[in-house]
Amino acid sequence: MQLKIRRRAEMSGVIQNPAGEAQVRPTGLAATLSKNVAVSLARVMVNSVVALVLPAYLTHHLPVSTYSAWVLILQLAAYVSFLDFGVQVAIAKFVAEFEARGDQVTAGQYASAGLAIMLVAAVLGCCLSGALAWQVPRLFHSMPASLYRDVRVSVLLVGFSFSLGLVCSVFSAVFLGLQRYSVPMVIAILNKLLFTAAVLIAVLLHGSLAAMGAAAAAINGGTGLLQVVAWRNLASNIRVSIGLLSLNVLKRVTRYCSTLSIWTFGMLCVSGLDVVIVGHYDFSQTGFYSIATLPTNFTIMIVSSMLSPMVPASSALSTHRSPSEMGDILARTTRYCTIFLLLLGLPLMVCGLPILRLWVGPAYALETFPYLRILVLANVIRNLCAPYATMVAAMGKQATATAAAMCEAIVNLGSSLYLAQRFGAIGVAYGTVLGSLVSVSIHFAVTMHFTHEVLSISRTRLLLKGLLRPAIAIVPSILILPVWWSTTGVDRNPPIVIIWIASTLLLVWLGGLTQQERKNLMRFTTNRLMVRFGSG
Repeated sequence: MQLKIRRRAEMSGVIQNPAGEAQVRPTGLAATLSKNVAVSLARVMVNSVVALVLPAYLTHHLPVSTYSAWVLILQLAAYVSFLDFGVQVAIAKFVAEFEARGDQVTAGQYASAGLAIMLVAAVLGCCLSGALAWQVPRLFHSMPASLYRDVRVSVLLVGFSFSLGLVCSVFSAVFLGLQRYSVPMVIAILNKLLFTAAVLIAVLLHGSLAAMGAAAAAINGGTGLLQVVAWRNLASNIRVSIGLLSLNVLKRVTRYCSTLSIWTFGMLCVSGLDVVIVGHYDFSQTGFYSIATLPTNFTIMIVSSMLSPMVPASSALSTHRSPSEMGDILARTTRYCTIFLLLLGLPLMVCGLPILRLWVGPAYALETFPYLRILVLANVIRNLCAPYATMVAAMGKQATATAAAMCEAIVNLGSSLYLAQRFGAIGVAYGTVLGSLVSVSIHFAVTMHFTHEVLSISRTRLLLKGLLRPAIAIVPSILILPVWWSTTGVDRNPPIVIIWIASTLLLVWLGGLTQQERKNLMRFTTNRLMVRFGSG
C-alpha cells in the first residue's frame, strides 16, 4: 500500500523523504506540467484550424443575416456553460490535493459533490435555454422575422446539449485533477472536429439553421457521454457517485465555488454579452463583430491552455513551497505570459487587415478590422494578470480577487451598453478596453496587497520584471502606428513590415528573456539540431 502511495506521489511530483515529510520533485512536476501544457496547446491548435476553416466557409456560403443569426444561436446557447460555477476548477484542485496524499476516497467525495452541483446546473441550463429561445424576437428585433423559428429551435437544441455537457464535465475534471490532460483534451479535439464537420455538411446540403443546430447538439451530446465512458475505463479509481455525497464536502465545494461563480459572472459580462449587445443594438454588424472576436478568443484559449495546468500544480506546490518561492514562480510565469500575449496580439493588430482579407474576404475584412484592433488590445491588457488570478484561485484565495472581477464586469457591461446606444458596435469594443484597464489596475492597487501571505512578491518587481520588461517589444508597433491604424493598413509597405517583425522579435529576445534563458534556449536548439543532423 505504501509503495502505491509513493508511486502516486512521484507521478504528481511529490516524494516522501525518510522522515515521512512531503517534498516536491521539480523535475517530475516540470515534466508533467510541460506535457499537460503541450496537450492543451494541441487542443488550441485544432481549435485555431477550426476557427479559420468554419467562419471562412460560412461567410462565403451564408447570407450575412443568416451567419449573424448562427453566431447569436451559439452565443445564447453558450450561456449555459457559464452555469459551471467554477466546479470543474474546484474538482481539479481537490482531486489533485487528495490524490497527492494518496486519499482517493476523499478525492471521490469532492468529485461527487461537483456532480451534485452540476446536476442542478443542468436543470437550470435547460430552463435558461427555454427562456432565451422564447425571448428571441425581443432580444433581436432587427433580425428578419423569417429566421425566428429556426433560431428558437437551435437555441433549445444546442442549449440542452450544453446542459448535458455540464454534468459530463465533472468526469473530465477528474482527469484534470490527476494531471492526465491528454484524455479530456483528445475528447475536446474530437468534439471540435466532429462539430465542424457536422455544420459544414449541414450547410453543404443547404440545411436550415435548425438543421445546423440539431447537428451541433448531437455532436455535443455524444462527446459529452464519451467523457463518462473514458472515466469509467481509465479513472474509475476516483469514484463519482451521488451515493458518496458528503454534506461537509458539499459545503466546502460550494464555498470554494461561490467566489469563482462571481468570477464566472464577471466573465459573462466581459466576453459573453458583447455579441448579443451588438445583435440587439446593431444587428447588421453582428457578423462582422463576431469575426473580430474569434482571433481574440484564440488569444484567450491559448493563454488559458498554458495556465490551466497551473491550477493543480500550484495547489500541490503551495503546500511545500514558501510564499516567496511561489512569488518567484508568479513573476516568471507572468513574464512568459506577457511574451506570448504580445507575440499573438501584435501581428493581429498590425497585420490584421491582410490576414482578414485572406481569411474571410475583402468585404468582411474592411468591416471587421476596426473591431479586431480594439478587441485584441483589450484582451491583451486583461490577460496580463491571468497568471496571478490562476495561482490565487489554485491556492484558495480567489475571494480576494473578487473586487477586480466585479469592477471589470460592471465597467465593461455598463460602458458597452451606454456606448452601444451612442456609437453602435464599435462602442461595445471600447467598453471592453475600459473594463480590462480597470481589472489590471485593481489587481495591482488592491488585490495583491491581500494575497502577499501566499504570493510574496513586490508589486513593483512584478510590474517591472513581469510586464514592462517584455512589453518593450511594443516599441516598433508604436513607431509605425500611423501606418497600420489607417484603413489601407500595411499592405503597401512590405519593407516596413519586415523591419517591424525583425525589431519586435529582437526586443522580445533581449527584453523578454533573461541571459540564462537565452543560453538555455540556444543550447536546447543546438542539441536538437545536432541530434536531428546525426540521425539524418
